[in-house]
Amino acid sequence: MAGATISWGFYFGWYSLIKKYMTKDEQGKLSAVQHLTASAEAGALTALMANPLWVIKTRMCTTKYNTPDAYNGLFDGLKRLYMEEGVKGLYRGIVPALFGVSHGAIQFMAYEEMKKKRNELRQAKGISASDEHNTQLSQTEYIVMAAASKVTASVITYPYQVLKSRLQNHATSETYTGVIDCGKKIYKAEGYIGFYKGLSPNIIRVLPGTCITFLVYENLTQYFKNHAS
Repeated sequence: MAGATISWGFYFGWYSLIKKYMTKDEQGKLSAVQHLTASAEAGALTALMANPLWVIKTRMCTTKYNTPDAYNGLFDGLKRLYMEEGVKGLYRGIVPALFGVSHGAIQFMAYEEMKKKRNELRQAKGISASDEHNTQLSQTEYIVMAAASKVTASVITYPYQVLKSRLQNHATSETYTGVIDCGKKIYKAEGYIGFYKGLSPNIIRVLPGTCITFLVYENLTQYFKNHAS
């Protein structure tokens, strides 16, 4: 929960800030490439800030409470991880995590482009004002766009999550010497399918949270826009 909360908070914060300072076109809009760039930069900054939390989360999920050396909680894990493995331990899996920036970049680019097209369609039909770039859509539209963008990004970038999990898992952390070694061993032992293990359960697991997050974000954005002094 801490990892997800902090990651989403930092991500949306950096993403909004970076977009604010980007050069818009004559209509005040950003291009698909700019959305991709803004989300990639926000993702990289977020990954650097939140990676230690994900290391702890991965290790706690792959051990039982009575497993030798199992962490007792988030703060116990962070303290022991730093004391036992140093800064390197806090940033295990950071390389594939940075590769994973592409996941958020693709997701946000797809989401923003779908939202932009929907706004343009509403403007063409006269439902929205021509100078309104972020008109409020229906709750169903936000959910559909969030789900579609998440599935697209997941299918394209899922292999990095497998690599990151294998490198952060306490039981397998010493099996691999690095990202390349991990990739080679997975391919040799499991083939290409090894890079997509758990894809379906992962999509089912993350979709509800993603849809709710985007729904809350969009509604709060509209609320603050309408009640700004």
